[in-house]
Amino acid sequence: MEIFNFAVNNSTFVNFYTEIKIGKSPFGVCHTDRILVLGSCFADHIGRRLSENKFSCVVNPFGTLYNPFSILSAMKMMAQGKVFTPFDLFQSQGLWHSWAHHGSFSSTSVEESLKMMNDAIEQARGQLRKLDVLIITYGTAWVYRLAQEPEVVVANCHKEPEKRFLRSMERVDALASCMRQTLAVARAIRPQLKVIFTVSPIRHLRDGLHANQLSKSALLLAVDEVVAGDNRLNHYFPSYEIMMDELRDYRFYDDDMVHPSSKAVEYIWERFSSTYFSQQTLGLMKDWKSIALGLAHRPLHADTDAYRQFLESLLEKITNIKKQHPYLDVEKELKLCNTRLEI
Repeated sequence: MEIFNFAVNNSTFVNFYTEIKIGKSPFGVCHTDRILVLGSCFADHIGRRLSENKFSCVVNPFGTLYNPFSILSAMKMMAQGKVFTPFDLFQSQGLWHSWAHHGSFSSTSVEESLKMMNDAIEQARGQLRKLDVLIITYGTAWVYRLAQEPEVVVANCHKEPEKRFLRSMERVDALASCMRQTLAVARAIRPQLKVIFTVSPIRHLRDGLHANQLSKSALLLAVDEVVAGDNRLNHYFPSYEIMMDELRDYRFYDDDMVHPSSKAVEYIWERFSSTYFSQQTLGLMKDWKSIALGLAHRPLHADTDAYRQFLESLLEKITNIKKQHPYLDVEKELKLCNTRLEI
């Protein structure tokens, strides 16, 4: 993505930005890997792009998680095969919530909430048993606990009154210990698990920019300590630093001036891709993008011979890519193509 080059005297090009040097990863990521993505809103962005590019990826089975302690709790519940029951939920403002889940799992129906939660955990646990790559994005060092049950870490406050919670910013040593415990739980199941850590570039401004910087700094120090403990299987990807230095202009923020814009997310994704994907993996992604664009095309007149020939050609491409890469799940796309051909 060429977004920083400026012409000087119509001939010379210079870069007006500080380039973040990313250390070489000791491992790569490819389409045969089983991937689990956990963490903040930025984890959702990365996970969505992995899924769109046909990686075998489970993304945030508890919904968006911001702090390391909630991520540790989620990892333990996935490993143990936790089954949520009505006793794990509470009702507020007409909805049933879980302190361990994001609000996307809340519902007016107890049964619906429990089904969403337990289906997601079951899928994640199946992925965990065969997991190759774990990607964790930490958002904040601030942690909320229930005031009446301080041992309960809250993943989401669900707009409950502040008096229900105890809020604290955790120290670096506590954060690092929590991160190590998360790795220990995961590697008890998959000892050679490759782990990519990143700190979310999304700013948390509730307490102001200074408190946000303290929080991010604590996370960065803790992650650095953990990655250094085993740099064969752990790697740090600097999404936060890329946003703060390479993309420091406000044109790379969304309208709320907090979240990265779509252009910024795409740029960071390209840096992620060049760090972890081989040329073969990038080539497969390019081939799939061509198919995805074809599937997204909806003509004005779908009953023409020309569109039918287009669909038949697309179906052949999907069939061929499946033959060449049998580990890709393309059943949805095959069904969509065949359905359109039958109309």
